[in-house]
Amino acid sequence: MNLHQLRFVREAVRQNFNLTDAAKALFTSQPGVSKAIIELEEELGVDIFTRHGKRIRGLTEPGRLVLNSVELIMQEIDSLKRIGKEYAAQDSGSFTIATTHTQARYMLPKVVQAFMAKFPKVRLSLLQGNPRQIAEMVKNDQADLAIATESIAAVDGLITLPCYQWEHVVVVPPEHALTRSKAISLEEIAGYPLITYDAAFAGRSKIDHAFELRNLKPDVLLEAIDADVIKTYVELGMGIGIIAGMAFDPERDRNLRALPMGQLFGMNVSRVAIKQGAYLRSYVYTFIELLAPVLNRKMVEAAMRGTSENYEL
Repeated sequence: MNLHQLRFVREAVRQNFNLTDAAKALFTSQPGVSKAIIELEEELGVDIFTRHGKRIRGLTEPGRLVLNSVELIMQEIDSLKRIGKEYAAQDSGSFTIATTHTQARYMLPKVVQAFMAKFPKVRLSLLQGNPRQIAEMVKNDQADLAIATESIAAVDGLITLPCYQWEHVVVVPPEHALTRSKAISLEEIAGYPLITYDAAFAGRSKIDHAFELRNLKPDVLLEAIDADVIKTYVELGMGIGIIAGMAFDPERDRNLRALPMGQLFGMNVSRVAIKQGAYLRSYVYTFIELLAPVLNRKMVEAAMRGTSENYEL
């Protein structure tokens, strides 16, 4: 048994059981991958994969258990490599953050600026996607951590900690009738065409749920992943917008007014997600603390060990 065989098994699963794609991803030959997997099965005395002819189609029952062990072994190997790299160069290296457009555009710039001032030798990458996509990036070791709303808290294999709270706002032109309302209701909002987020982003589920509880069916005219797009169409007079409060800047958005809606749609919590059992370089802990000062290294390490009490804002 060797590490190459374990890598081949893991990559075959990641490539949807396509050995040609697995071989390309690992810069080797397809026959070599197939031979190594067969030799591992013979050594273990079980079939890891189900087959149709020479093609693998899926995992057998013992194969699923083997894959779990392979993932744990490869994660520990990756951790050993990172430990060596960190102690060789504690202030340099690579750091990949997976996040949504809203977080990358509105919440992270100042944090990233402060981080880069502390660690100018670190190569920082930002990957964007919806909450499900960025969670998978962390689980598949494509990113060191993910930042999104609370929807990532339910993803298996990740440890998530709350960073900060925020609320949605309704954005309208300065002379809009809603600016004169003392207590805006969901019924009033539902009376206008709505421009808001795509269903996978920025707490949209809470917006929909609030209307459902009142048996209201608002006219959602346009959905987008970018608050700037939403604001643009509001400025054109096509409807009223619902965006994350963090995405509104009174100086930049002088042609609009923001009306806080936490009392109608509830408060949202942005969370940072880390893969269970991952090894984090010291500057990753620094980044997390810059993002949410209450999340110091001691607290994050305790959460990763499973020894901390549940921390919520």
